[in-house]
Amino acid sequence: MNAAPDSPPHPTWSPARWLTVIALIFGAHVVLIFVFGAWRPPPVRPVEHVPALQLAGAAGGWLGLNDPTLFALPHAQGFAGEAWMEPPRIQFTQLEWTERPRWLELSAGQLGSIFHRFMQTNRFARLPLELKVAPRLSVPVLPVQQAPVQASTVRVEGDLARRSLLTPLNPPSVPFSDVIAPSRVQVVVDAAGRVVSDALLSSSGVAAADGNALALAQAARFAPLPRADVSVLADLASQLTFGQLVFDWHTVPPPATNAPATHEPVQ
Repeated sequence: MNAAPDSPPHPTWSPARWLTVIALIFGAHVVLIFVFGAWRPPPVRPVEHVPALQLAGAAGGWLGLNDPTLFALPHAQGFAGEAWMEPPRIQFTQLEWTERPRWLELSAGQLGSIFHRFMQTNRFARLPLELKVAPRLSVPVLPVQQAPVQASTVRVEGDLARRSLLTPLNPPSVPFSDVIAPSRVQVVVDAAGRVVSDALLSSSGVAAADGNALALAQAARFAPLPRADVSVLADLASQLTFGQLVFDWHTVPPPATNAPATHEPVQ
């Protein structure tokens, strides 16, 4: 078989030819825009055969009589139109003071006369000048010293003070060369009046005094609670009464110790 003949190649445009065609198309668009782009208003059709209004000439005064406010309100066409609508102008004249200022004259003899009359009509009380002030007498306050206790005592404080003490407590005197502080013991008393717990809250500084305070607190007996109160109470803790026993100590001089024997020289 014979081969088909080769088809001729398609013609191609050069870049210069493309730019020329594009420039022509752009120019044509610009010309068309300027030719057809200008806006023209539509023509106005003349008005014909329509009713028209015209002001009355000589009959204008008669038309003013139809106004309902002609006599009720101020009106230019009323009987006093000129007085109502055109008030007269009032001329105001400005007052100007043209007199020269006149200063008040004061003679030298009147200087201080007002103050002098004021002092004559207002008398002030004179204050006496005491150059030597009298001394203030004062009585020295001497501190009242309580008499020293002659024996040791005990006091009941707290809720326990409402229950009477059945066994009298007689704390002994403490042999010591100085005054000592009180011993404070906290106690817990049951419904029967017995001390179930005791503890030393504050010490007197002397072990013997604190020991006597604890021993006396343990041996103390108080009045029992009424049976009605005991039956109503629900638990054992509610039947306990807390309080404090305060021991105020009386001190006595301690006994003198034996002095060491002195050896006399042998003659």
